[in-house]
Amino acid sequence: MITVVDYGRGNIFSLGQALRLLDVAHVISDRPEDIAEASRIVFPGVGAFADAMQGLEERGLVAPLRAAVRGGTPILGICVGCQLLLSRGEEFGDHGGLDLIPGTVARLPEPAADDPDKVRIPNVGWRPLEVRANGLLFGDVRAEDWMYFVHSYAPMVEDAADVAATIRVNGQDIPAAIVRDHVVGVQFHPEKSGPAGLRLLARFVNETFTQ
Repeated sequence: MITVVDYGRGNIFSLGQALRLLDVAHVISDRPEDIAEASRIVFPGVGAFADAMQGLEERGLVAPLRAAVRGGTPILGICVGCQLLLSRGEEFGDHGGLDLIPGTVARLPEPAADDPDKVRIPNVGWRPLEVRANGLLFGDVRAEDWMYFVHSYAPMVEDAADVAATIRVNGQDIPAAIVRDHVVGVQFHPEKSGPAGLRLLARFVNETFTQ
């Protein structure tokens, strides 16, 4: 059974609709036992890094999440859920994350005043992905596939090999998808990204992961 983690900070309704469209059996839960027993974990999130971690801590979900994932359960973090996979975040101070992928969640670069291609921060809207060679789950992303983003911060992982896809923001290549073994994070919202997002969710459900 796939467990969608409900800690009061996620876009549960849209994600549940997407999984139902794919006919994927799942449970939406804030119970540690459902995380421990999950075959896969989908970990959504919206809002600020520290507040999201607080939501996990209040429900006693930090240790069960770490234990399940370190025990081999595949996880897909979405938006702030992706960010919380990292070691720490810099939004409104310095805060610890789940530390499943080494790295820091840092603010997106501001645009230069004279940049004709400048992206306003927060980055809101549809963006194409630049998929890296190691882009597990992203091999069928097409040039016409754009994903929907809403964020001011991004997952700056320590190891470039953990970056599966990027977007271009104000002159820099910014991680938009990260993968380490069975730990996957996407800064965009696949559940709001139309057919391309649904394909990605289906790939996560069906992919064979190795540690």
